[in-house]
Amino acid sequence: MYDFCINGGGMVGAALALGLAKQQYRVAIIEPHLPKAFDEASKPDLRVSAISDASVSLLTSLGAWEYIETMRVKPYTGLSVWDDPAHRTDFTAQSIDVPQLGFFVENRLLQLGCHQALKAFDNVTWFTGCKVTDIAVGNSSVDSSINSSADSEASLAHAATLSLDNGEIIHAKWLIGADGAASQVRQSANIGVSGWQYRQQAMGITIEMANPVDAITWQEFTPEGPKAFLPMFDNYASLVWYDSPDELKRLSTLNAAQLKQAIIEAFPSELIKDGNDFTVIDKATFPLTRAHASRYVTDRVILVGDAAHTINPLAGQGVNLGFRDVETLLAVTGDGIDLTSLAFKSSLITSYEKPRQRDNGLMMSAMDGFYGLFSNDIGPIKWLRNQLLSVAQHFEPAKREVLKYAIGMREWKF
Repeated sequence: MYDFCINGGGMVGAALALGLAKQQYRVAIIEPHLPKAFDEASKPDLRVSAISDASVSLLTSLGAWEYIETMRVKPYTGLSVWDDPAHRTDFTAQSIDVPQLGFFVENRLLQLGCHQALKAFDNVTWFTGCKVTDIAVGNSSVDSSINSSADSEASLAHAATLSLDNGEIIHAKWLIGADGAASQVRQSANIGVSGWQYRQQAMGITIEMANPVDAITWQEFTPEGPKAFLPMFDNYASLVWYDSPDELKRLSTLNAAQLKQAIIEAFPSELIKDGNDFTVIDKATFPLTRAHASRYVTDRVILVGDAAHTINPLAGQGVNLGFRDVETLLAVTGDGIDLTSLAFKSSLITSYEKPRQRDNGLMMSAMDGFYGLFSNDIGPIKWLRNQLLSVAQHFEPAKREVLKYAIGMREWKF
């Protein structure tokens, strides 16, 4: 009998497993597809995340960051946004007295770092190369009939039972869904989701520049959607091109040389300033979706990360919100409370589900408001956003506070 079974050993699931293992719980992790080992000579992956300093602090406390930073990370010290270049706002790490605003890291390397740290724990069992074929979860009515520890253990024998396609059976006191936006755990628990798919999609493009890239990320807003630049290690960078599905479908048919020309025509001159030429390495298109689970906690089931919420990636907050889920949940499990008690479930709801639903929901709404403000060409709105950016550029106290919220030094409060 495991204390927790985590379905999904990705960035968030593996980080949570680390925290639970450090708290001395018996943890099972199910991960059908382990990430490819790190190769220093390999080109960067398409999937990249902007990791806030708050997330780095969590990963450091869990013992994972020391492995991640030995691979390849790119600290960034500046963030710029504009619609019209004449109305530009620049944020810097120096303005809030920090060495960097965060790091750009390939998702796979975040995952690998957590997996490396997990090797130190003998209370963690991996189930890899297999898939879950059936999930059976008990209900809370079982708890109210528990009169002794023996009864408790017997009742919990089927609280969360997972059948794998290799014939193995896993029993756990709690099942954690860290299995992404199409969460099998969420669906098995009949937890509803509200949300929608945005009219735009995004194309991620990996490029190699002729010269090393500055440690500055930027976004230019256009009616078709933002054009973003994310610096990576050495001479590499990642571009994000938001546009209509039809336009991105057209772009996906272009060869590297044709796509490069399309990028030069669509992206701001900032990209190739000082003659810094580039080569297209790889590309992929993905939909933009907002989804929010109606519950994060139900009978013997806990949702974290994308299984609980997906957000417009406009400000790169997705995985950082997942790491905040981990941090908040570990504060509840770290109290030494009996996992079989109603008090623990109550604490999960009051101290994990409610605050995380609120904070994630507020961030979703903030990003949607930002998206709506900048992704159109309506005259009065365009005038308003340019005025806001101009004012922000010259009002340092407000800029500093906004920046602290953006990188996790402040909690979002509305």
